[in-house]
Parts: sequence; structure tokens; C-alpha cells
Amino acid sequence: MLIDVSEQAATRGERKERTRAALLDGTLALAADRGFAALSLREIARSAGIVPTAFYRHFTSLDELGTSLVEEGVRQLRLALREVRRTPNARLADSVRFVFEQVDGKRDLWGFLIRERHGGSAALRGAIAVEMQLIVRELVVDLSRIRTLDHWSPDDLEFAADLIVATVADRIADFVVAEPRDRPRIVDRVVLHVRLISLGMGAWDPDAVVHER
Repeated sequence: MLIDVSEQAATRGERKERTRAALLDGTLALAADRGFAALSLREIARSAGIVPTAFYRHFTSLDELGTSLVEEGVRQLRLALREVRRTPNARLADSVRFVFEQVDGKRDLWGFLIRERHGGSAALRGAIAVEMQLIVRELVVDLSRIRTLDHWSPDDLEFAADLIVATVADRIADFVVAEPRDRPRIVDRVVLHVRLISLGMGAWDPDAVVHER
């Protein structure tokens, strides 16, 4: 009987991916009660049905596992947002609604990320902060292309971008724990908040603020 080596390799790869996914899912479930910093490698491995030594076939450390969750959440959202912003005539409100559509499909993951954003794991806080700052910087580039903001300095643009990103991030925390019937109202309010910030940007004169200091 001939054995298809490529099929065996694919099967091994599929098993590895399933185990990796089980480790990530198990981490989310366990961290919901105690936070990521309180988890042990042994209990995470047990949640995936593997022995602790087998953990290292998938991650070099717990910090790498946590960073992978950040990548699956914030980084993937950042890259997806990049494509949305390239859509002709895309509006800021469209990007906001897109964010919540993505979050809605991964509420457990985003609940974890929101908690760990200010949680006990320095590695996760750092990874989340880096990805959030990259979102801010990409929004700065978008704002710099708006003709009415030509006279704004890079610092002013970053200030506005940071305000928009922080506003959306704070409301994600409400969204992930809200009842299904309340989620559309939360999204609508975030859109209004962002529109209000946009209107304020149109009326704000950075040069005048500098002179007032």
C-alpha cells in the first residue's frame, strides 16, 4: 500500500493548527476569570488536551502566545482597516462601523484584549500599545491628505488621530459586554462621537491655540 506523504504532512499540519487554535481558545476562556498574568503554562496546555512540554511545539513562551492573540485581534483589524480606507469615497463613519463588525465576530477575543490593555501582563500591554499606535499613525496619514487640514502640524494631526482611536477603543469595551439589542445603539453613538470630533477639527485653528499658550 502506497502512502501519500504530502497527505500525511497536510494532516500533521492540520492537527498542529487545531492544537494551536485550542491553546488560544483555552487561554481566552481561562483569562476571562483571572486575567492572563495569573495563568500557568500547565493549565493552558491542559485546556488544549496536551502535555506541558508539547506547548513548546506551538509557542516559545506564554508571552508569545499572548502576542499571537494581539496579532489575531488588533493587527488583523489594522490591516483590514487599511483596505477599507483605500475604498473610493470611504468615510470615517464607514471605518468605525467596520471596526465594530469585526469586533462583533470575535467578542471573546476583544474582551480579552480590552482587559489586557491595562492588565497585569507587561508583554501584552506593550504589544497592544504598539498596534494601537500604528493605527494612530496610519490615521494621521489619512488626515494629512485632507485639504482643510493642510496647515496642521504632524503633532496636531496625531493628537486628533489619537482622540478618535481612543474614543472608539473605549466604546469597544462597552460593546463586547452589551446585550445584542443594545449593540447597534452603542455603534450609532460612537459614529456620532467621531462625527462631533470631525466637526470640531474643522473649526479648530491650531495656530490660534499656539498663540494662546
